[in-house]
Amino acid sequence: MAELVAALDVGGTTVKAALLDGDLNVLATRRERTARGADGTALAEQTASVVAALIGEAGTAAPDAVGVVVPGIVDEQDRVARFSANLDWRDVPFGDLLERRLGLPVAFGHDVRAGGVAEFRVGAGQGCRDAAFVAVGTGIAAALQLDGRLYRAHGLAGEVGHIDVGHPGRCGCGATGCLEAIASASSIARRYTERTGRPADGAQPVVDAARQGDEAAQIVVSEALDALAHGLRTLLTLLAPEVIVLGGGLFTATEYVLDPIRDWLGSALTFQRMPELRIAKLGDEAGRLGAGLLALDVLRERHSAEEGR
Repeated sequence: MAELVAALDVGGTTVKAALLDGDLNVLATRRERTARGADGTALAEQTASVVAALIGEAGTAAPDAVGVVVPGIVDEQDRVARFSANLDWRDVPFGDLLERRLGLPVAFGHDVRAGGVAEFRVGAGQGCRDAAFVAVGTGIAAALQLDGRLYRAHGLAGEVGHIDVGHPGRCGCGATGCLEAIASASSIARRYTERTGRPADGAQPVVDAARQGDEAAQIVVSEALDALAHGLRTLLTLLAPEVIVLGGGLFTATEYVLDPIRDWLGSALTFQRMPELRIAKLGDEAGRLGAGLLALDVLRERHSAEEGR
């Protein structure tokens, strides 16, 4: 049976959507501003509209399933967004809400864990049973694959951005010393601006400035990389992944940022296994591809259950 799924990666400002076949070939794409509403209804309506537009563009029948991923604390088992600051959501049962609206099987998940699913299956983490995908963006979070299975813990696993790495800065979560408050893309940009008075749009321009000899940028980037390595050491001590896949704009400079992390870990690890550090392959497409893979999983699980009756 030919499979067809709609995949949506929902951010605080933009929805990136695609219609995919069972081999992840892209049949149509769409990008829109995210519909806002605290109860999830506006996004459910937008999802229905986007799916219809994708069908029209591709000239196909309706998809067999839909995958939607969002930022925040997402309980995939219960299909509830427990908290999403970017969407102004708290305890929104979006999976069930959307399934009732569409009349189709729906996979509802977390954007970073979905990105990890994509990297583990078709990206830089292929072939690994124990791996972590660490995304450094506005925040910092990880997707954890343990013994070949994604570890979710009702949406609470993988919050590496809130490991205490020992600095005095206050985090948006209310704690002090969080990795996210010194090494996220937004924190790097903010700390550079505080030092120089010059605005920066994310981490990449600060890294570029550091490579060109900007002393303030070099200090900010060095402190961020030390903190990130510190956080990764905690992750390694607890879970011992064989591979860590690193994603986000910070890593476009590749060896400039990887070498200091490798060196820090090489000197700091004692009994822990040194992981292979890899740069993510899928970039901005990881979340959308992951949403598609989650939708295919739901579809195939339902087919298996029906065949087993």
